[in-house]
Amino acid sequence: MAAKSGLEKLSYLRKLMMNIPENDNKQIQAYIVTSDDAHQSEYIRERDKRRQYISGFKGSLGTAVITCDSALLWTDGRYFTQASTELNPPNTWTLMKEGFTGTPSLDDWLISNLLPKSVVGADPNLLSNTNWTLLQSRLKTAGHSLLPIEKNLIDEIWDINRPSEILNKIVPHKFVYSGKISGDKVKECFQAMEKNKVTILVVSALDEIAYLLNWRGSDIPYNPVFLAYIILCSNQVHIFLNEDRLTLDARQQLIRENVNFILHPYDDVIPYLKQLCSLDNSKVWISGNSSYALHRVCNSVTTHIAVTPISLMKLVKNDTEIFGMKSAHVKDAIALVKYFAWLENKIVKESNSDSIVTELSGADQLEKFRKEQLKYVGPSFQTISAVGKHAAIVHYQSSPDTDVPINNQEFYLCDAGAHYLDGTTDVTRTFHFGQPSEFEKECFTRVFKGQCNLAMSKFPSMIKGNYLDTLARKYLWDVGLDYLHGTGHGVGAYLNVHEFPTMISWRVYPDDPGLQSGMFLSNEPGYYEEGNFGIRLENIEMIIKSDTKYSRLNREFLTFDTVTLVPIQTRLLKISMLTDHEIKFLNNYHKRCYNVLHSHLHGPENIQALHWLLKATKSITK
Repeated sequence: MAAKSGLEKLSYLRKLMMNIPENDNKQIQAYIVTSDDAHQSEYIRERDKRRQYISGFKGSLGTAVITCDSALLWTDGRYFTQASTELNPPNTWTLMKEGFTGTPSLDDWLISNLLPKSVVGADPNLLSNTNWTLLQSRLKTAGHSLLPIEKNLIDEIWDINRPSEILNKIVPHKFVYSGKISGDKVKECFQAMEKNKVTILVVSALDEIAYLLNWRGSDIPYNPVFLAYIILCSNQVHIFLNEDRLTLDARQQLIRENVNFILHPYDDVIPYLKQLCSLDNSKVWISGNSSYALHRVCNSVTTHIAVTPISLMKLVKNDTEIFGMKSAHVKDAIALVKYFAWLENKIVKESNSDSIVTELSGADQLEKFRKEQLKYVGPSFQTISAVGKHAAIVHYQSSPDTDVPINNQEFYLCDAGAHYLDGTTDVTRTFHFGQPSEFEKECFTRVFKGQCNLAMSKFPSMIKGNYLDTLARKYLWDVGLDYLHGTGHGVGAYLNVHEFPTMISWRVYPDDPGLQSGMFLSNEPGYYEEGNFGIRLENIEMIIKSDTKYSRLNREFLTFDTVTLVPIQTRLLKISMLTDHEIKFLNNYHKRCYNVLHSHLHGPENIQALHWLLKATKSITK
């Protein structure tokens, strides 16, 4: 059976929209397709990529709306270029550029374009309660309605080419890496429940579940998590998953770590939650980011809608996790130094047809170097290996159709992350192996100055991340330049490389608990010119306590300690634009890179990398 074309998919979907059982077998006027799975994960399984299936757009963020005569996709600045090339068919879809003046929000567009008393349908499992209730309220005010449709319409039209169900084994995350037994984490949850006078805690976020149980999985590519739900009540942990995938080691570790748990089938979570909510005096704690499907089960009881205690617990790393994260970044830096040394030699010194390195073959070589490192598990996301105009696509993914050679005429941007048993990494470096233009050097320098400015900043404890965002943008803003993505995200400890809800961004994240010592965040300003080049520099920063000259109101101040240890290409900097303070900062950083890494690069097989490291960390002066 041949796969459906983009037009055929839309045609089939519109036919289904004509006859909806939840709407008395009548038509709905619009259908919303999100990027989410039932756990509101940022990254999802291939079989859950419904928005990608209907639209062709492969980016991780975007929402589609289909009506009888329109098809629209909303996404943010990271993906404008990518979406414009991937939407299928391109003349049928309208790209709605979020954040651009004149672009209406999804709900504004629906309100302005739907006929009176229209019905908008969506899968209640795939929208968070927060997003559902906001959209429902706005539509209701305008005379429309939002209808939960349990049977996902995309699933109905997805043909035999839909990826199969993959449920991999669940394994223990050992105490030597976690630093805290699951029983103690569960105890803290019940203490928080008692403090907030709730009897039931519902957990649907996969990284929170993996963290709480000290288990890891591989159901979702690049994310060491597994499909499950958890309900805590009556001093018991109810775990909803397919039990046959649970290894004996994982089960026995949970017993040893003093957790009183009961296993249930994965699909029983809603029936069981209904049963609990029927009991007298039930009060449920559930995150607003959990699905509307879970929330509406709790409509009959009092709810405490807030981020879970687990979400906040995992953001602040314990001493074992901090040690592991630093160790992981050393191992990753060794692999990256070996890769960049190998790459520069291929591009600059060998420069013949036999030494051609492409975006894909370069990424493959980096993976080989990483596999040499102890405790390596795998990439934390698909490596972004991008040359020239491809680097202007913030989340570019090279393919056999787009793959090009890395050369000495254009920028090369490499954004790569890894999972080790003791930590997770994410680093970006941008290189030019030839003669960059003065404008390109200026842009690179302004990006570096922004990264440096944020890294050297001091700020009050518990301040929200959005207050720091402008520190990284200042030197671009000074000359009318900017970038359209956030500046920083949280990083998990052998968990998701994007850890919410802490962010450094122009966006306000209401659930951001405030910055605290022991958190790990990225620091990644950039600059991009569509069709030309892209620059990004990314380090992972650990938040530490800072000494300040004054101390008023006994308020603690914090700063950053950079744990990424990969040199920055100094020949791309316009030294005249740097302050003495910035030069000192960079020289100290490079000295630290050399001091930590050089002892790991002994032996004849590492001579090339050691020479590159020595050259790359050489001090600069005005």
